[in-house]
Order: sequence, then structure tokens, then C-alpha cells
Amino acid sequence: MKEYYFLFALALIWTLFASLHDIKKREVANWLNFSLIAFALSYRALYSISIKNYQFLFLGLAGLVIFTILAHLFYYGRIFAGGDAKLLIAFGTILPFTNYSSLISISIIFLFLLFALGAIYSMLLTIFIAAKNKNKFKKEFRKKTKNKLFDASIIVLIISLIYSIKDPLALTISLISLIIPLYAYIKSVDKCMLVLLPSNKITEGDWLEKDIKINSKITIKKTVHGLSKKDIEILRRHNKKVLIKQGIPFVPAFLLALTLTLFFFLTSRLSLVYLLSFLS
Repeated sequence: MKEYYFLFALALIWTLFASLHDIKKREVANWLNFSLIAFALSYRALYSISIKNYQFLFLGLAGLVIFTILAHLFYYGRIFAGGDAKLLIAFGTILPFTNYSSLISISIIFLFLLFALGAIYSMLLTIFIAAKNKNKFKKEFRKKTKNKLFDASIIVLIISLIYSIKDPLALTISLISLIIPLYAYIKSVDKCMLVLLPSNKITEGDWLEKDIKINSKITIKKTVHGLSKKDIEILRRHNKKVLIKQGIPFVPAFLLALTLTLFFFLTSRLSLVYLLSFLS
């Protein structure tokens, strides 16, 4: 399994640069994602040729196919932006698949780590965003919470939490009742992430908050793909300001998941070495 050390090092360096790029510009450059795929597959090919066993290469190609399918599902489901989806594809080429049966199990474990750590990271980041835009957040949160449904959910939540220590059903009810306050919080944070940008500041892939009507014949539609180069040219030609919905820079979650995966990989390897040395 030492052949994976280089892939992990490669992925750590690339993902660190991608994280910094994502935080700074809210996008991930295509060259970062595509070069990671190219380097990882090239390394797999050269290593396979050197040992005259091509399973290491085929496992990387299989991971590439699986994660390409997953990336498209997440992209069109609006879970990931384009850069995040492409980085996910790249990760399919570097994960430590030991055999063909491990393709599914290791993929599931990595995705679980990615979304679990991503959820914690995203929640902490939304708290920072809400605090930074506290006036806008408070105004929107008041709008979302001025209804009887929200009040009822809070009452149910408090009562169910009191009884949740002794009754598992009460804990389930409290988690369900948390949905409405959480929805109000998320929608309020969303408002804090709307930015009005001049046409010279927008980039390809930016998500429109709503359709932009240029004139009676031209309307730029809000789509899952974000703004295209053609859309941007039209907006710049007409000098339009655009309301853009900025997403949370999610690439740092990839870095966290990769670091934890590497930790589990190294500790499991060390445990195996100690076990073998003890038995011998």
C-alpha cells in the first residue's frame, strides 16, 4: 500500500491550493482539478508498468468512473458547484482502493466523511457569515419567524427536549421540530450571501438569484450551470449589475475529509505492522 503515499501527498498539496483559491475567489480553477487527475492517472500507469501488474491503474480508472457519475448527480442536484464536482472526480483517482470490492466501501466511507465534516464546517461558517452580516440576518430572520408554525415548533422542541432524556420518541420529535427553525436560519443566511456585482466582476459559473431581463428580446435565465461566457458578454455589453448568490467555499471540507482519510489509512497500516511484529 506504499504506492498510495505519493497519491495522498499529491492530493494534499493540490487540495490545499484549491481550498485557498476557493476561499479567495469562490471558485476552483479547472487546471487544478484536471492536472490532479492527469498526474494521479499517470503515476498509476507508470507504477503499474514498473511492477507489470495493471490492477493499480484499473482501480484508479474505476474510481474515476464512479466519482464522475456521483459528481454529475451532485452537480445537477445543486449539491455541488462545478468546481467541487470536478474535484470530487479527481478524488476518485487517488483514494486507496485495495481491490475491486473495496471500490464501493471506500467510496461510501469517504463520502460519509466529506458530508459529515462538510456539514460541521458549513454550519460554523454560516455562523460567521450571520455575525458578519448581523443586521441583514436579523431582518430576514424576523420575517421568517413571524408565524404561528415557527412558534409551535419552538414550543414542541422545548417540551420534547425536556422529556427526551427518558423517552427516545421525544428525542425524535425534537429533531423533527428543529427542521422549521433550521430552515428559517438557513434561508436567512442565504440572504446574507447575495451580492450585487457590476458586470466586470462576475465570472463564469456564478449563480443568478433571478432571471435578468436585458430587453424585450433578451433574457438571461437562472440555471443550475450558472452564467456562461456568452451571458457575461451580454451583461458587460449592456453594463448590467447582477445579483449573485455566492455559495459557501466547500473545498476546505475536501481537505478535512482527505486529512482524516489519510489518518485512518496510516493508523490502520501502523496497527497492522505492530500486529505482525507481535505475532512474529
